[in-house]
Amino acid sequence: MKSRVLAVIPARMGSSRFPGKPLASIGGKSLIERLYTELSRANRIDQVAVATDSDEIIRAVRNFGGAVVRTSKKHRTGSDRTAEAAQKLGGAIIINIQADNLGLKAREFDRGIEAMLADNSIKYATFAKRVESEDALYDPNRVKVVEDIRGNSLWFTRYPVPFLQGINGNRLGGFPYLYHIGVYFYRRGALKEFTSWPRTPLEKAESLEQLRILENGGSIKLFKTKSKIYSIDTPEDLVRLENIKS
Repeated sequence: MKSRVLAVIPARMGSSRFPGKPLASIGGKSLIERLYTELSRANRIDQVAVATDSDEIIRAVRNFGGAVVRTSKKHRTGSDRTAEAAQKLGGAIIINIQADNLGLKAREFDRGIEAMLADNSIKYATFAKRVESEDALYDPNRVKVVEDIRGNSLWFTRYPVPFLQGINGNRLGGFPYLYHIGVYFYRRGALKEFTSWPRTPLEKAESLEQLRILENGGSIKLFKTKSKIYSIDTPEDLVRLENIKS
């Protein structure tokens, strides 16, 4: 039976900044197992699966009892890999959850799914959170997102946008900056459309796959979260999480 809501964790071992990141251990559990477990708690998600081209990741997922789909080695983005998994597993709403953020709870995924079920005009959606430190504002690994008055994204960038005219310090006090959390909600047709588009110039420039949607005239709904998010981009980021036990 094909699931109505499919959650996919696209994973690969060859990250340039952090090779082997999905299997990095945090408190005795791999990053990918922690993420898989939390997604499995969501009431609105019918199926969770890992999508990968790595034999090592396949073995690890099967060892903790997870579902896994082998995908092509040629994919350039997590959403492209997610789309291949969705072709095999189905799903009317498909969520791509990148394995570099911890902290989002199952109830927040449920909230996003419920919003899409209530509003058919939402084809694409993602999570965003208020920037809480100057370090995060200027960190290119923390992707900033600009929001319009309807709660949709205007732009994603690695720079602190917007520029605040006349303010030299305390930028966080002058504007509610948001940063992006790497989760993408797609309707099935929207994901198929995304993968049919060639990579776009600004997508390549910033190395941000979501810009492909905006460059093609799409709209991405923003779901806000206040949860404590742990972003894992480098091995050093694991040091901050070493006290997590469960």
